Amino acid sequence: MELKQLEQILADVKSHMLTIEEAVQRLRHWPFEDVGFAKIDHHRTLRCGFPEVIYCPGKTAEQVTGIFEKLAITGQNIIATRADSSLYETVEKIIGLEGLRYERDARMIVLEQKPVESPVGNIVIVTAGTADMPVAEEARVTAHMLGQKVEVLCDVGVAGLHRLLGHLEMIQRANVLIVVAGMEGALASVVGGLVDCPVIAVPTSVGYGSCFEGLSALLTMLNSCASGVTVVNIDNGFGAAYSASMINMKIEKL
Repeated sequence: MELKQLEQILADVKSHMLTIEEAVQRLRHWPFEDVGFAKIDHHRTLRCGFPEVIYCPGKTAEQVTGIFEKLAITGQNIIATRADSSLYETVEKIIGLEGLRYERDARMIVLEQKPVESPVGNIVIVTAGTADMPVAEEARVTAHMLGQKVEVLCDVGVAGLHRLLGHLEMIQRANVLIVVAGMEGALASVVGGLVDCPVIAVPTSVGYGSCFEGLSALLTMLNSCASGVTVVNIDNGFGAAYSASMINMKIEKL
């Protein structure tokens, strides 16, 4: 959309030829900013409710920093996933904005320019073991930055089922559950049979030789005998939290 088109839309709103709602619909896909190596989607929040997220692997430090700078101008909160500490140091050195921090366990760079106030709903993240916590932390930080109320229940896998059963009240009051598990990935089915809310299963690449870097957990979760269990990709805590947040926001609007 060019400037003249934008001016015409605003003029049509002023002359009552367009309603505000109609104008918003026309602007939903505009604009993006072409910086050569990336086309930055500044209206992602308008269309989807959440701003664009930076996926760091495969990008140079200069590219990540360049995207970060462009997004920061908008005043929105920013998330960059799968970042190591050296990348954070580069971003911090160049950008250096208040609210910038590194979530080490989640491997995420976060810029919190607007405080996340009064988180809504209740997302509970459940892990089978302590080794699954990095993926769970990615989910927790993501959901928090998207304005969700998040609780974490860790190390309650099926090898000691009494640990999970000791927290039934916590998982049964959730709007959405994220279950993070490696090894055989059975925890998602168990949880799915205990609750009346959506369960998003995250297989992790945790396990001994024949776990095939999370493939065995993924296949178990895809073959869950419990209804209401959906599955994201291996180690995709971010994707699980994004989906859970979208579901939770719909629930809270009811």
